[in-house]
Amino acid sequence: MPVLIFISLFTLLDFVVLFSVGGQIGLLATLLLVLLTGIGGLHLIRREGANTFARARERLNAGELPSSELLTGAALIFGGALLMAPGFLSDAMGLACLLPEARRLLFKLLAWLGFKASVSGAHTRGSAHDANDWNTHRSRQQKKSENGPLEGDFIARDEPFHRR
Repeated sequence: MPVLIFISLFTLLDFVVLFSVGGQIGLLATLLLVLLTGIGGLHLIRREGANTFARARERLNAGELPSSELLTGAALIFGGALLMAPGFLSDAMGLACLLPEARRLLFKLLAWLGFKASVSGAHTRGSAHDANDWNTHRSRQQKKSENGPLEGDFIARDEPFHRR
């Protein structure tokens, strides 16, 4: 419910700013600015999206999970949607999602507010408690031998976790 209220108030404020600026600079100039921000947003989405996709592909080929690239892709989609919406506040938020430095600051702000995205290679069943149980189980099963390699049990990702 608070998210719905925030979105409603943001949309209302966005239209108030749009109409206020439109009253000052005129209808044609306002329409032109809204159209140009939409075109600029599409250009940035295409460029940044292609770069993000290339980095995600490199990380996948290296056997790593492209978690930061997934977050970047989500930010690009959200930013593109905001740029397509008419309004200057939504355009400013959309540009913040599209520009790399502003996006890093936005991710830091979201992490500070508690919206942490944790994507890990560990097998989890949905809660942090299950993930901690899994990591504890895994550390108990793995023993470092004197020669260096780790020994332990292997559990496929599609097998359910069972406590012993």
